[in-house]
Amino acid sequence: MQRGGVSFWYNELGGLPKPRPALDTKISADVCIIGAGYTGLWTAYYLKKADPSLNIVIVEKNFAGFGASGRNGGWLSGNFAWDHEKYLTTGTAGQIKAMAAHFHASVDEVILVTEAEAIEADIHRTEELSVATNPAQLARLHPEVARLHHWGDPRSFVETAKQSQVRVNIPGALGAIVTPGVARIQPAKLVRGLADVVARMGVQIFEQTAADTIVAGKVTTARGAVSCKFILRATEGYTAGLPGLKRQWLPLNSAQIITEPLPKGIWRDIGWDGAELLGDMANAYCYCQRTADGRIAVGGRGLPYLFNSKIQPDGTPTAGTISELKAILARMFPAALDVPLAHAWQGVLGVPRDWCATVGLEPETNIGWAGGYVGIGVSSSNVAGRTLRDLVLGQETPLTALPWVNRAVRQWEPEPFRWLAVRSVYAVLKSADRAEARGQGHGPKLARFGSWIKSF
Repeated sequence: MQRGGVSFWYNELGGLPKPRPALDTKISADVCIIGAGYTGLWTAYYLKKADPSLNIVIVEKNFAGFGASGRNGGWLSGNFAWDHEKYLTTGTAGQIKAMAAHFHASVDEVILVTEAEAIEADIHRTEELSVATNPAQLARLHPEVARLHHWGDPRSFVETAKQSQVRVNIPGALGAIVTPGVARIQPAKLVRGLADVVARMGVQIFEQTAADTIVAGKVTTARGAVSCKFILRATEGYTAGLPGLKRQWLPLNSAQIITEPLPKGIWRDIGWDGAELLGDMANAYCYCQRTADGRIAVGGRGLPYLFNSKIQPDGTPTAGTISELKAILARMFPAALDVPLAHAWQGVLGVPRDWCATVGLEPETNIGWAGGYVGIGVSSSNVAGRTLRDLVLGQETPLTALPWVNRAVRQWEPEPFRWLAVRSVYAVLKSADRAEARGQGHGPKLARFGSWIKSF
């Protein structure tokens, strides 16, 4: 089994890409985007579509798709993964429902662009299943669907144990939330395809080019600089590494394992013919997909956070993290227990202090940003890219009126307090899951306590 090395998704592409040239001179541009992941690339794409004359530059520390865009679980879900009520500080209930609708519609939007631009990303339209495997999880199904319906997501409904097991044979499944209108993707294929498209459109992508200083009108790197009217920060989980932004967004780890292709006989035992996006109703949830070539990918939190916002440099999960993910694989797919693992890797995602995504543009400096997706970046980044387009072009649109736009969030606490807080949250949530699995009544109370720490 390979460990680290960005992700399995790049192995499918034949290995890591050859980096584009670095910036080694002083240049001028209309827009400089920092970060060549989904957010930066979608923003460049929509800006160029709206105004082909714009001179757009992207500076990327590694290569396009190095971060979460090339490592994620391949869920194009359009979900609204944050606390709806927290957005009431900057919008009305109606605006929050409109925001949810835009995210749901992003699934079709992403697929439309990939078809128009001939990006092959193993996209498969399907449904999402959130399976309950114990009574405490089962008790959360109907309230969760009611909450989603209340906030403008009419897609989801509850299936019985029998109905869910017809889809996927998960031992002990008691029921599931089903969410139509989602899709599975191969994430590295999507981000690399999008990078090639924007490059053909005339966007200059400078790789191996880290932004050292960011001030209004100028981005300075080790060997060059970009003078520009607009600067857009699209660095998500890597934001803490930028000057002055150490406590802006916390880099939270997410790790995955993936099996070798399963024999047809094992697939007959498991089912999963619809290749649904598959998770559970645990408090420290997992996320799984059936890949186009018949593997199972399993993701979860693992070791959630490293002291002082450190990022594990080569993407190698800890032995404990791999063991946790293997335990999930064994619990949900025991028929695949003896199938060898092919790869284990991890990356980081951006988490604001209130665990809610934002996008915006400061009118005084013309410095913009988008991110803090808390793990729902495949679809959210598309909405963010279109929103940044409108903000840069000075257009008032339904997207710029959404309550996540220009929403101020306080910074994370200094160390060691944020380390203690994040580690405590996930320790409590995992303890709650263990208690619920054993049928102990204090499990839900522990979960509520963990959520309270998280929102404090």
